[in-house]
Amino acid sequence: MINQAKNSVRNEDANASPLPESRSHQEPRLSEGDVTLLREIASGRTADQAAHRLDLSARTLRRRLRNICDQLEVNTPIEAVTWAVRQKLI
Repeated sequence: MINQAKNSVRNEDANASPLPESRSHQEPRLSEGDVTLLREIASGRTADQAAHRLDLSARTLRRRLRNICDQLEVNTPIEAVTWAVRQKLI
């Protein structure tokens, strides 16, 4: 009886589909526009100055920064810039 249960579990494990990778195992990818935006922030420009240089509204720039931070799972734009520097993107 115990052997039947073990065999049943083994068969279920063998037939099980692999689990999808969690988000933390996948390397985030930034668009060239995202990298350009981070480069502007890294250069010391304010969000308003960077928005003007990138021909964006300040609100759009802040929203894009927030989306980048969410994608990278960081809390602040400075952390996003640090991530990009460590990845040698900027």
